[in-house]
Amino acid sequence: MASGTTCAPARLTGPVVAAAVVSATSSLLYGYDTGIISGALLQVRRDFATGNGMEQVIASAILLGAVLGALTCSELSERRGRRGTVLLISGVFAAGALLCSVAPTAVTLALGRVVLGFAVGGATQTVPMYIAELAPAARRGRLVLTFQLGIGVGIVISTLVGATESVPWRVSIGAAAGPALLMLLLTLKLPESPRWLVKRDDRDAARRTLRRVRADGADVEEELRGIVDLEDRERQAGARDRGWSGLRRAWVRPALVVGCGIAVFTQLSGIEMIIYYAPTILTDNGFSTTAALRVSVALGVTYLVMMVVGLAIVDRVGRRRLTLVMVPGAAVSLAVLGALFATGHSGRDSTPFIVACLVAFMFFNAGGLQLMGWLTGSEIYPLAVRSAGTSAQATALWSTNLLITLTLLTVVDAIGPGPTMWLYAGFNVAAFAFVRRRMPELTGHSLEQIEHHLRAGRFRPRDFAAPAGERRSSPPRGGR
Repeated sequence: MASGTTCAPARLTGPVVAAAVVSATSSLLYGYDTGIISGALLQVRRDFATGNGMEQVIASAILLGAVLGALTCSELSERRGRRGTVLLISGVFAAGALLCSVAPTAVTLALGRVVLGFAVGGATQTVPMYIAELAPAARRGRLVLTFQLGIGVGIVISTLVGATESVPWRVSIGAAAGPALLMLLLTLKLPESPRWLVKRDDRDAARRTLRRVRADGADVEEELRGIVDLEDRERQAGARDRGWSGLRRAWVRPALVVGCGIAVFTQLSGIEMIIYYAPTILTDNGFSTTAALRVSVALGVTYLVMMVVGLAIVDRVGRRRLTLVMVPGAAVSLAVLGALFATGHSGRDSTPFIVACLVAFMFFNAGGLQLMGWLTGSEIYPLAVRSAGTSAQATALWSTNLLITLTLLTVVDAIGPGPTMWLYAGFNVAAFAFVRRRMPELTGHSLEQIEHHLRAGRFRPRDFAAPAGERRSSPPRGGR
């Protein structure tokens, strides 16, 4: 049985750093490809004479593709391996960007964004899981969050490109093919996940990979034994505990509820409303196009800064604690913003207050709840169902995102921007209650130790009560 302690020194090796770069590149593409449409829609509207309905379809098409990618890449990552799937995703990223850049009509642009979305969804399902399975436990949180950091970089770049108002939308969208090709070349040099290799009965290859990705002096054999022992127990449990069928097992359900719940609330918190439609909402309420795009840049920079801050502190402060501290600030920011719109204080004189509320929301949301969406999915599920679990979580996230993006402008038209902001403030209150009641503190626990807690039926917040760094609890005894 794995001891639950960290098996390797904290120093990172070259392959792990390279994997983190691939993770950051894939998420940069995610952030850029989803964020670039915010400014591009203002140009697309002129070129294709689109209205709100078609603009919602164009913006949300990438999310439909993301749902398909998240579901498909679950099976691919089991059959082809994590690395092989990331290679495929890299190629689709490049192809999708090029297809969008040459689209002759609004409909073909939307179809091209479905292809691009397949890569986005596949990346969110596969890349954080791949990094988590390569990383030492003591650095797992920071390394997985390179994925989240890359999203922030991509969003900032996309807002800067949009704010220039001089880059044609075809060029700005097609430019994403460059990083995609770089991601493909880097992935060619990376090893396969040792945990996936053990699942494929290739323990020698898993041992070689662990020696390659761990620092000199690491007890590779102990770590390998922990992985092998866990895999053996899961095989003895039978096929019903593996893959999608395994997600229906009662002892796995708490992880699925927490993972998918966090995924849904990351979207219901209002982040996509701000990223996709902030320029549209602001211009519809009297802001100039230039001012609206500059606000988007400020929001993107805030997002990125909070990603960096979160990357630095998450393994010390703790996932759950950080989320509970930050979510109330996001709720208050949206509530105040809604009051400004509802009371008619949305003109030029109120611009500083509106911008301050938007930036404050991004500060609290990006520095708290958004950090957890991909991090929990990469570490909360047992090995036998990890691919299916991350797929289910990514699907929940993208489906919620799709619903919001397809309906947001319609909701704003129906009830006004003020009540819409209040609606999303309420979602943040619900997110706080959910995290407080259901999300355990996973900081400092190895993947195997988290699974032991699940099997023993000890997956409530009080079962992970020790602050990060104060103790390394032994895996609970018993279980099924």
